[in-house]
Amino acid sequence: MSLQTPDHDEAHGGGLGSRLNWLRAAVLGANDGVVSTAGLVVGVAGATDARGTLLTAGLAGLLAGSMSMAAGEYVSVSTQRDSEKAALALEKRELATEPQAELVELTELLEGKGLGRELAREVAEQLTAHDALRAHAEVELGIDPDQLTNPWHAAGASFLAFTVGALLPLLAIVLPSAGQRLWITVVAVLAALALCGWSSARLGAAPVGRAIGRNMTGGALAMGVTYAAGALLGAAGV
Repeated sequence: MSLQTPDHDEAHGGGLGSRLNWLRAAVLGANDGVVSTAGLVVGVAGATDARGTLLTAGLAGLLAGSMSMAAGEYVSVSTQRDSEKAALALEKRELATEPQAELVELTELLEGKGLGRELAREVAEQLTAHDALRAHAEVELGIDPDQLTNPWHAAGASFLAFTVGALLPLLAIVLPSAGQRLWITVVAVLAALALCGWSSARLGAAPVGRAIGRNMTGGALAMGVTYAAGALLGAAGV
């Protein structure tokens, strides 16, 4: 097999790298909830100031978005889990039919990590004697057999993150009075997007200012476009 050797975090699925990936996914899910729901309710607000209509539109967007996110994540992670299981099954067959070739392969992978030839061979033999499948799974495939991705966890996390993000613009648009709800919503959304941008940048060790700027610009543009569209449709009596 010719799969590439994973890095340290990838070879330890339950480690810090995995937890940071989950946190980043949660932040991005919340960010999507904020932007999509804000765009929807601000667009409707451009056409009408009826609280009932805004609430209905916002709830519909929240439910549709959260369910879509959950379903998409479930399908994606289920596919990944199936691929992991297939890779483990193939590795198990190869270990049963070609144990020496697999030992040589493990030795070469360990050499690629910086071990000398003799030490790599000794470590490979010890790992193989202890648990050959686990050794190949972690070193060669970057999979922890005990920590396979769970599609239900991923779907639930996506649903929750999107819902939490979507609640902010929904509440901001329906709770204040008609004369204040639009600017309160815009301010609340931009503040939330700034926080999401800061969080994602910190988790990804990326420049904070750039991430915040992109987030806020994208959100402001989305709200501006949808509000203009709503105002035009409202003025046309559609």
